[in-house]
Amino acid sequence: MTRRGRVELRRIEDRTSRQVRFSKRRSGLFKKAFELSLLCDAEVALLVFSPAGKLYEYSSSSIEGTYDRYQQFSGVRRNLSEGDAGSNNDEDPSSIQSRLKDIFSWSLQNNADESDANRLEKLEKLLTAALRNTKSKKMLAKQSSGVSSSNQNSKRPSRLDEGRV
Repeated sequence: MTRRGRVELRRIEDRTSRQVRFSKRRSGLFKKAFELSLLCDAEVALLVFSPAGKLYEYSSSSIEGTYDRYQQFSGVRRNLSEGDAGSNNDEDPSSIQSRLKDIFSWSLQNNADESDANRLEKLEKLLTAALRNTKSKKMLAKQSSGVSSSNQNSKRPSRLDEGRV
């Protein structure tokens, strides 16, 4: 049995060959995503856009749920790297409530109808940080209570799933 050599990684110039290769590689990628999800009980979400702009997707659970989880995770990491003490996940609930009271009083003092873009942006950042902090706490509480959504709806990608737009 002969082994195949390594494929030289460069753009395929022939349009038909490129489309065939895309289709085969996409199928292999979806198969690997399914296997990773099944064998390792991993939560996997995969989005692929074809050169023509067609969307192909696979998720071991809900794509929206996985994306929300990613957003929460990346938001927490971003806050830690920025050193934002106000978004620390170890805050006690009274501190979070005091931040929410600050946001509420700020919004009353600065009427949104009469605010300029800078003031509205400041309010948006405060609300986003508070919401991110709340979602992170919720996620940590779910994880510590043993609730896991990563094992729901494991499925093999079907032709319908791959071609969904």
